[in-house]
Amino acid sequence: MKRTTLSLILSAALIGTIAPLQANAQAAVATGKVAAGSPSAIVLNSSTSILNTLEAKRADFSRNRASLQSFVDSQFGVLFDRNYAARMVLGKYARGASESDIAGFGQALQGSLMRRYGSALLDFNTKLTVRVASERAVKNGEIVAVNAVYTAPRGQPLNVIYLFRKSGSQWKAFDVMFEGVSMVQTFRDQFAGPLSRKSIAQVTSDLRAGKISAEAN
Repeated sequence: MKRTTLSLILSAALIGTIAPLQANAQAAVATGKVAAGSPSAIVLNSSTSILNTLEAKRADFSRNRASLQSFVDSQFGVLFDRNYAARMVLGKYARGASESDIAGFGQALQGSLMRRYGSALLDFNTKLTVRVASERAVKNGEIVAVNAVYTAPRGQPLNVIYLFRKSGSQWKAFDVMFEGVSMVQTFRDQFAGPLSRKSIAQVTSDLRAGKISAEAN
């Protein structure tokens, strides 16, 4: 579960150290190997920022879960196109849906994940090194896939692939894959049943009320 949650929070930008990040990420940016504003730079910078903050504010976040929620919300906004990701999760059920319904579903999905897995963030080993193994364009450059590798001391590397698209003038992630598993596809499969029986608004309401929960693993 922790590997899954880590992938989500890293994606959230869904995640150094308070000390130097041992810092492959910083070195790559400093030497110009990663273009500023590129998907790779966003992953590296966001990962560093999140890990630093989790380490520095662990005690505060443990006492104040609302503060942790606010932090995660802000990081999702930096890295993720939540509404587009929600549309992808909804799949065929998004056709003809209002933007407010799609946005509400995305917010409820994120909230459900935080209620279920948020406390696991506080147990993370933030002493990770981060590097981008590759960045490649697909679909005629409309989508960029970034393969990031997170490694803890004496731990197994965690490969996370972020899929980005342009949202206005900025690159935003809309899906995360780890060990070959797509988060969008995972949630699409999970919610196919409820959405076949209820409206998006009803499923959103059930998510918010805790009647159903997002399962990340």
